[in-house]
Amino acid sequence: MKKVLLSIFILISLMLTGCSTSKEDEFRIGATQVPHAEILEFIKPILAEKGVNIKIVPYNDYVQPNLNLHDGDIDANYFQHLPYLTRFNQDNNTKLVPVVAVHLEPMAIYSKKITDLNQFQGGKVGVPNDVTNLGRALALLESAGLIKLRESVGVRGTVEDIVENPLDIEIVELEAPLIANMLPDLEIGIINTNYALLANLNPVKDGLFIEEVIGNPYANILVVKEGKENDERVKIIAEVLNSQQVKDFILEKYKGSVLPAF
Repeated sequence: MKKVLLSIFILISLMLTGCSTSKEDEFRIGATQVPHAEILEFIKPILAEKGVNIKIVPYNDYVQPNLNLHDGDIDANYFQHLPYLTRFNQDNNTKLVPVVAVHLEPMAIYSKKITDLNQFQGGKVGVPNDVTNLGRALALLESAGLIKLRESVGVRGTVEDIVENPLDIEIVELEAPLIANMLPDLEIGIINTNYALLANLNPVKDGLFIEEVIGNPYANILVVKEGKENDERVKIIAEVLNSQQVKDFILEKYKGSVLPAF
């Protein structure tokens, strides 16, 4: 009887140890749902064959993934572009670093009220309220000929940098995930593509005006905490994210609304 109990105890201990080791071996990557988590799901079996087991941790905002990465709750994240990361590090005294650029999501102007930007006669314009995407949205409005920004402000502009507003448009700063749902209450809205896709909006088909791709600095990147760049798992993940398989997946699945950045 004692031998049986001892055997059971050893078996349970081994099972628990195995579970613990498995969890410890998991590389946790925080990601917003579309397209980031979808791309990670695609590479998950490829990485497993290379000995890297990833756990995808879902997020629906642009702040918590960086805070959790800084605190060590996740090992990497994949949701942001370099201008956003740079500003976040400055504002929060964090040391998060880019590893590899993966894809580009061209920002676009959308509307539920008009079908052509030439029909736009002014009104409320929804834009993301985080600093980098606000500047990016204002630059897009300038490219579309709707406003003029202070000279040389580029993508760092704020509402105070608008020097010409011939249609007297009202800039409404909103949380980026909310703009798609708010479109019925806006004349036009500028939406990040990951949130547009969640709302079944395609920038190529549904956008009234789309951001230029050539020279675009907003490629989305894999990010880790400083000092983790040389982790062997990070190197393998980066290599796979920049593989031909991923490039083909992005081109096939997103039909131009998301583009490879490599």
